[in-house]
This record gives sequence, structure tokens and C-alpha cells, in this order.
Amino acid sequence: MRMPRIWEILNQFKDFSRMKGWRTCESQDWVEADGNYHNFLWTRDIHLSSFKKVASNGKCVVREGLSYRVVETSFCAWLFSQPPSENLIKTVIENPVLSGRIALYDLSQMLEGKNACVKLNQTDSLVFREFESFLENELKIKLEPMPPIAVSDITSGSCTIAELA
Repeated sequence: MRMPRIWEILNQFKDFSRMKGWRTCESQDWVEADGNYHNFLWTRDIHLSSFKKVASNGKCVVREGLSYRVVETSFCAWLFSQPPSENLIKTVIENPVLSGRIALYDLSQMLEGKNACVKLNQTDSLVFREFESFLENELKIKLEPMPPIAVSDITSGSCTIAELA
């Protein structure tokens, strides 16, 4: 079974969203539901400093006829085609403002032909819950929680740890 690409998944989900009465746009990846904008950003990878800038901005462009306007987004879902870095995940988890607004979806396994997606969603976004249901029910993708972050670098003052042979 061929797995759809991220843009195909988003287009299918936007069609699904329109059937629910939510507003979407053909050329941009946002869904408006109950007056809240839910932005979908997809990337292979992003540097942590760039992620922080985009995440703190919290805006998206909405086309209205021949003109555009910038709106505040209530929620943002990041769709990754390769696993996001542990530092990025940790940044979202440790910041309550970010974790309440941002969901992370690692679609790399799905794009490799497996029916699995790893997620980190602590938002109360109805659209993102519907996106997850869409992945599970329409695409038969098993959603798994993001694994806990391992503490890899522990430093404490001038403490050193000798390697045992």
C-alpha cells in the first residue's frame, strides 16, 4: 500500500474539515474552526532557533479574495518528515505556553510505508484531535505518544565521571 505524502494528507484532511463546516484554504495549510486558526507547518527538519522564532510568532496568512491578511493562530501543528530533534521536543515539553499551542507529529515512519505516527499533542485543539482521528480512521495510522526524552548530558559543577574499563 502506497502511503500518501504530507501535502496529500493535508489536502485530504482539509476536504474532511470543510465537510465539518470548518473554513480552509486551497493554497495554505490552516483550518479555521470556532473562530480559531489552526496552522499546519510541514518540514523535514528545522534548527531549534528557527523553530523558536516561528513558534513565538504565532501568525499565519489568510487569503481573502485578492488580498491577504495576517491572523493570530491559536494552535500550530508541526508535521515532520523525519524525527524532530530531542532539543526541539524538550523545548515544547518544558514550556507550558508552547505545549498548550503546539503539537508535533513525526510522520517519518508513515512516509516509509509503516502505519505509525509519533505525536506530542498537549493542546486542547478540536482540529488537531480530529486530525488524529482522521489519521487513525481514514488512513489506518496507529498514533503513538512521543517517547520520553532521555537525559544524555548531565553536568554538575566540576564533577567528572571516569570511564570504567
